[in-house]
Amino acid sequence: MVPKTYADAGVDIQEAVSLKERIGKLAESTFNKQVFALHDELGLFFDPTRFKRFKALFRFKGALLVSSVDGVGTKTKIAAAMNNYGSLGFDLVHHSVNDILIRGAIPLFFLDYIAMGKLAPTQVEAIVQGLAQACLEVGCALIGGETAEMPGVYYPGEVDIVGFIVGAAEEDAIIDINTIAPGDIIVALPSSGLHTNGYSLVRTVFNLDNDKSPLQRFYPELGNTLGAALLEPHRCYLGQLKPWLPKKTKEGWQNKKLKGLAHITGGGLPVNLTRTLPKGFAAHIHKASWEVPPLFRIIEKAGPVAEDEMFRTFNMGIGMAIVLSPTDANDFVASVPEAFAIGEIVEGERRVILD
Repeated sequence: MVPKTYADAGVDIQEAVSLKERIGKLAESTFNKQVFALHDELGLFFDPTRFKRFKALFRFKGALLVSSVDGVGTKTKIAAAMNNYGSLGFDLVHHSVNDILIRGAIPLFFLDYIAMGKLAPTQVEAIVQGLAQACLEVGCALIGGETAEMPGVYYPGEVDIVGFIVGAAEEDAIIDINTIAPGDIIVALPSSGLHTNGYSLVRTVFNLDNDKSPLQRFYPELGNTLGAALLEPHRCYLGQLKPWLPKKTKEGWQNKKLKGLAHITGGGLPVNLTRTLPKGFAAHIHKASWEVPPLFRIIEKAGPVAEDEMFRTFNMGIGMAIVLSPTDANDFVASVPEAFAIGEIVEGERRVILD
């Protein structure tokens, strides 16, 4: 049997990377003096104090706004098939919070966009309940959103959701990947499952668009059905990482220990961890340093899907990767529940080495 790939499922990671480069140039044409980047692939900052009329509104020097927009992919189709929409709101908020956390930003407010063919109040309410609860837990205000009814665009029962988040960081507290050096340790925090990526490949592997019955199959190694395991909410890492963010004291900034953070989403470790690396450095990851959760092995076997394709598509059990000095890495693993070392920084071509 020919191994299946993410491209077979209709998702081409390389083409997506190329497209983002092209449309990024279009977006760049709109930038003004308030917008700047420290590391192009890790997102942009917006400095509102560069507007003279707004400067007095900000109580601390160097206030920067950090924003992100994302969705949950075709996890929505699994939710529709299971008639269970409750986790999608958590997925959206947690994914978004993690995306700005990698810059050292704390969430301020959130907006959502929910679209479907015909308005289904019960489904929308379930999603928004999740959004509101997740925002409450991370201290982020859900200040608005849009619910779009679009007959002819979406199939009955299906939904699409998008989240927009804005957070803040002080300029001196930004996580600076230029401090990364050879010998630094890469520590991981586990994922809760697929999070919000790779669902198109899962649907192809199990032929779910034509037969939803595999979602009801119980797997002893999961302790649950396939469908329930696939809907496990995306983890949020703010609670574990916030104590490790830089702190401002009378003596200046303290606790500047985090050298780099990588939220492992689409493209897996190879794409997301590479973004965190300065030029001239590689991340050497030891696959034997953790046990890949059973869900990923079930997908791999059912495809079949080659292991390197699995690592390019899924998080493989790693939700967040953190780069620290050896001493700080030891302290982090000792003090942060579930943290474990998975590799180290080495000199070389900017990439992730998996062995």
